[in-house]
Amino acid sequence: MPALSSTMTEGKIVSWQKAPGDQVEKGETVLVVESDKADMDVEAFYSGYLATILVPEGEMAAVGNTIALIAETEAEIEEAKQQAPSSGSAASTPSPAQAPTPAPEPVAASASATTTAQSPSRRNGRIVVSPRARKRAKELKVDLSKLNGSGPHGRIVAEDVEAAAGKSSQTAQKQPTPAPSSPGVSHQPQMQPAPAPAPQPAQAAAPGQVAQMNSLQNAVVRNMMASLQVPSFHVGYTITTNSLDALYKQIKPKGVTMTALLAKAVAVTLQKHPLVNASYVESGIQYSSSINIAVAVAMADGGLITPVLKNADQMDIYSLSRTWKDLVERSRAKQLQPDEYNSGTFTLSNLGMFGVDRFDAILPPGQGSILAIGASRPQVVATDDGMMGVKRQMQVNITCDHRIIYGADAAAFLQDLATLIETNPQSLTM
Repeated sequence: MPALSSTMTEGKIVSWQKAPGDQVEKGETVLVVESDKADMDVEAFYSGYLATILVPEGEMAAVGNTIALIAETEAEIEEAKQQAPSSGSAASTPSPAQAPTPAPEPVAASASATTTAQSPSRRNGRIVVSPRARKRAKELKVDLSKLNGSGPHGRIVAEDVEAAAGKSSQTAQKQPTPAPSSPGVSHQPQMQPAPAPAPQPAQAAAPGQVAQMNSLQNAVVRNMMASLQVPSFHVGYTITTNSLDALYKQIKPKGVTMTALLAKAVAVTLQKHPLVNASYVESGIQYSSSINIAVAVAMADGGLITPVLKNADQMDIYSLSRTWKDLVERSRAKQLQPDEYNSGTFTLSNLGMFGVDRFDAILPPGQGSILAIGASRPQVVATDDGMMGVKRQMQVNITCDHRIIYGADAAAFLQDLATLIETNPQSLTM
């Protein structure tokens, strides 16, 4: 039986796009899976008929577990159903390799199936649609091939379908259409990017209750537990930001964000300190071939994600800001590709926007350093001529893997970063 694979360890079945008995074409989206960081469309590698669904929507499945059976022909659907394991065994134990039988054997679609995360664009002439938009199109009898998507990179979203059907999004949200009773289909989650600048905290459970963690929160738990096994240390530094603040006011109207400025400053400084951009591996020190700045972003429904600004040292500040805005929008809509959140070589965690003065960040797995950035505040300081003056200053704290980075390495990096921000921030726009 052909095997399909994925790098995730488990996933939650968000929605089935096909019902038992439906015909499935190779390359067609069969279901949507929620992994640690994103919702991903799962395509069929083979054509046939969806015989039976073993893991319903809303349940978790580990890699290797059979979640559905696909029969090669319509006549073999009943035979495939008879071969299906019980729901308990399908949900808890990976299905063993089946021995060949004389009758044609159905193809198993498993949680280890290739979860090819579809980018919100048109691929190979195939229309890419959000799961909710696909469901609404069926309900409202709208031809998706005639629509132009307004979502990121041309992806068709629910509002496009509702607009084509002559219904406003507000009416649709106030009076949601009940899910149809056909098997394997349920109300789809809205996947349009949420452009809110500051995420709202996850809704708390009632007093005395235990709230179940979502996939992203569980991933954070695993990563943090792994991080605690690494011998790390912290080094703090005070940076005067008057010049940086003046530059930000000057270029902010052009769409530049402070996050992009800080990421650019860190990336340029890392060019002089490749060890701080390196990571520990069993065979020694892994020096990175690129400088990819990951920036921590809080998700509205709980958990953290770290969109990555790849080759940040080589991008101009305006392109960097546009890229960052796109990454944040798609991360909150769970539309990032895995390489867009797991390829960081150095991480920034900025709580200064919340007014936090200083804090220590926990080292991400697979990286050698993370920089915690506090708020920039006016401070009364002594000037070089012995007088008193007011300067804006911020506290930064770097956490490093002590197996490869030592105190002097971290201090030298912070010193060069401070020099760049304090004396030559204009170079970040070149």
